[in-house]
Amino acid sequence: MSKKDLIDAVARDLEVTKEKASQAVDAVIDHIKASMKDGKEVRIPDFGTFKVADRKAREGRNPLTGKTIQIAASRAPKFTPAKGLKDLLN
Repeated sequence: MSKKDLIDAVARDLEVTKEKASQAVDAVIDHIKASMKDGKEVRIPDFGTFKVADRKAREGRNPLTGKTIQIAASRAPKFTPAKGLKDLLN
């Protein structure tokens, strides 16, 4: 499902215009991103949790040359599905 498909589904289910549905979908996504940027978790019951994983700096290898390189510390998005979502899929 693409973002456009999601907007169409929201518009159809809520019986609103696609423009209003697009604003709603964009607002939800923006709030999730802003919360994660601040390092906060976003929990959606029966769906899952969006959180930020802090990765430490580490050594790695260049696969082409085999040289050791330094990989900088970083933050990465992480999604953990809720039990309800897992049960729905299995």
